[in-house]
Parts: sequence; C-alpha cells; structure tokens
Amino acid sequence: MLARCIEGQWRLDDVDWSQPKATLPAQSEREIVQYFTDMAQIERFAGALFEEQRRRTRDPVLAKIFATFVADEERHARAAERLAERFDQRQLRAYAPSPSLLRFKPRFLRVLAHLSEEIANAYIVAGELLLDIALLRSIDDYVDDPVCHDVMKLINRDESRHVAVDYHMVDYYSSPEWQRELAKRPARSPREHASAALAFAGVLATARPFIVDVFIEPMTRVDPTRRRMREAFKRMQLLGAKPGVAARPFSRFLRALRFLYRTRATHAVFGRLAERIVGVPGEYLRDLYTAEEWDRAAGMTLDQLADDALAAKYDGPA
Repeated sequence: MLARCIEGQWRLDDVDWSQPKATLPAQSEREIVQYFTDMAQIERFAGALFEEQRRRTRDPVLAKIFATFVADEERHARAAERLAERFDQRQLRAYAPSPSLLRFKPRFLRVLAHLSEEIANAYIVAGELLLDIALLRSIDDYVDDPVCHDVMKLINRDESRHVAVDYHMVDYYSSPEWQRELAKRPARSPREHASAALAFAGVLATARPFIVDVFIEPMTRVDPTRRRMREAFKRMQLLGAKPGVAARPFSRFLRALRFLYRTRATHAVFGRLAERIVGVPGEYLRDLYTAEEWDRAAGMTLDQLADDALAAKYDGPA
C-alpha cells in the first residue's frame, strides 16, 4: 500500500485545464461553486484527521501512508478551489465556506484529543464513504465537464486507497490486539471525562447543520433520488455485520440510536433526539440493507467489504 501511495501521487498540472468549460444555468453555477468551495475545506478537514492518525500510530509504515494521505487531501483541496474558479464564470456573488462548516470543524478537531483512535477512524470512514460513493461522483455527473471528469478520476483513485486503509483500521480496532493495547492505558480521571463530555457536546450542537449544509442539501440537487447517499450510509451500516466491529462500544451506541429511531414504541419520544445526535435525517437511520446483504457482509473480510464499497461508486447511473 505504501508503494501504491507513493506511485499514485499526481500534480494539478497533470490535468489539462484548458479544455472547454461546461456552461451551467445561473442558479446551478451558484450551487456548484459553493459546493467546491466547501469541498476544499472538507478535504483539508480530512487531511487534519489523517495527520492525527499519523501522529498517533506507532507503526512506521502506517505513519508514512497517512503522511501521503495528508498530501492527497491538500492536493484535493487545491483542485476543488481551481474547479470553483472554473465554474465561477459569471461571478454572480462572493463565495465563502458554509458557516456551519466553519463552526463544526474547530470543535471536531478539538474533540479529537479526547476520542479514542477507533472512534476517530469511524468518523473518517463515514466522511470518506459519503464523499467517495455519493457527493463527488454525483457532482461530477451533474456538471458534465471534461476537466471535472479528469480531476475526479484522479481524486477517486486517491480516495480508493484511503477507504482501503480506513477499513484496514476498522479491522485492527476490532481485534484482540487492540483490546490488549487499550488495557495497558491508564484510566481517565473524572476531570478528563468532564472535558471530553463538554467538547463532544460542542460537536453534537454543530454536527447536524454541518452535515445537512455540506452533504444532505447538495445531494438533493445533484442526486435528487438520494440513491447514492443511501448507498453510502448502507455501507456504514454493513460494517456492523462483522461481530468484532459490532461488539465495540461506539458501534453499540450507534446501533442503540438507530433502534430508538425505528422502533414504534420509542420513535415518538426519542426519534428526533437520535437524529440530532447522529446528525442526519431519519431516513438514514433505518435499515438500508436486505437480510441477504447483511448475511453476505457477515461472511466477508474487511478487505472484501472495502472492495465492495469501492465498487458501489461505479454501480450504474444516478
């Protein structure tokens, strides 16, 4: 994987930016330029998360892999900025990152110090799947621009490596080896628990507006059926088919929230609370898989599940 990461590096100038531009209606232009403006921030956000993983790992090969991911995300951010400039043809207004993104990002980065590696990785997996399976491909199809196609092809190649390693880390964090590592760590003090709870409350207060503005609302325009969004959330849910993953505290917590939302006896009282905590509309808290898909996922390795998730982004039209 490290060799692939090194060989897979590319430059913005590898793309022919002089190709003819797609012309969008005025409202679509405003939306697409805003999406790419936000995408640049999201990519740098992802880079900060990978930098945290690089800092924490004691495996020198993984540290080098994560360092290439940090470089990937900065390159993706600069590509998004150039795409925003490309589609800002009429200069209809000034663009800035969505306020909800700017509120959420520092709070989440602050809470990283309190999160275990496995929980931080769970958020990374979710973000990468939403970007890779849903948002990026849908925007690419929507604008139908030759430069955008070329850029997204290169970004998708990078993201495939990221997702493969993300799933590898899910596998590690559900292993006995990780349990032994956790057992060696000293227990947190009451003060540390209080600081973590306060920091996490800040994340919960800002997560839903961020997810809606940056992921959900754009997808309602570039993929009105929301098929790809459901596909991304389904891939997250199917990770729970693996017994080792399902046994982890954070997986049990998320499963409990989904139970509160979809069970008739608890939905009326706890449904909105579950949506607020997870930060997504309720349709993504329902079971998005069939019994056959669940059984199939249970019999697959994490590497096979990663390959299956990556194949989903190329599975037919929107």
